[in-house]
Amino acid sequence: MKIADLWTDYELIDASRGRRLERWGEVVLIRPDPLILWDSGEQNPLWTKPHAVYHRSKSGGGRWEQKIGTPEAWPVKYENLTFRVKPMGFKHTGLFPEQAVNWDFAQKKITACQTPPKILNLFAYTGGATLACLQAGAEVTHVDASKGMVTWAKENAKLSGLSDRPVRWLVDDCIKFIEREIRRGSRYDAIIMDPPSYGRGPGGEVWKLEDQLFDLVALCAKCLTEKPLFFVLNSYTAGLSPAVMQYLLSTALTGSFGGQVSADEIGLPVTESRLVLPCGSTAIWES
Repeated sequence: MKIADLWTDYELIDASRGRRLERWGEVVLIRPDPLILWDSGEQNPLWTKPHAVYHRSKSGGGRWEQKIGTPEAWPVKYENLTFRVKPMGFKHTGLFPEQAVNWDFAQKKITACQTPPKILNLFAYTGGATLACLQAGAEVTHVDASKGMVTWAKENAKLSGLSDRPVRWLVDDCIKFIEREIRRGSRYDAIIMDPPSYGRGPGGEVWKLEDQLFDLVALCAKCLTEKPLFFVLNSYTAGLSPAVMQYLLSTALTGSFGGQVSADEIGLPVTESRLVLPCGSTAIWES
């Protein structure tokens, strides 16, 4: 498992009975996590005095219960990057800290290039991978269907001192965008993508990731340069194991570009138990 263990502003303090006890900067949150099937004993006193707790609803969704004085939003840092986080719907905060392992990989590959590579970040959310690539010297095209998420990503870039870097911020359907880029002859040296488990296709049809992922990757491959640098595919979909994702990238990419594919779970270290909480899977093709 690849472990995101370089954080100082984020800490998974404990994990027990379907819940995470987390520190985001100076703010302590309790959030649900269905993968946590064990009981740690919950001896840490912060279990009884968090700043905010997310409560699931039996009818779906849930709500945040916050102490008076809990900030509406606040900054957290990873290395030299700064992100604004906040309690939002469906238990999220606007950042997935385990993704730092993929940011580190992308930065290492980019800094080894003699000329700035062109990176395409699809389903780009609040811009974690975008900021990492910009900081390493890449030119980035950031695409997400949510205007609010793209605005948030721009704010994170400003907080990180990266507003002047070469980046295109695009609010667009990722599949429609790729199809237009293919027709325009646009090419990228690397692609990063973290597609949702469920979504809508270009015609508005509902699609399930497991059924559409190979076709999506194959479509994106048409936007790669003749000698691409890497392709990062991340997923939080339970049915997509690292091995399945590895086979998918190998089938879609190695015939045209050679290279090699690796895949693994990504996770966060738990301070109290010294366990590592699995938080999704990533497959990486690289030249």
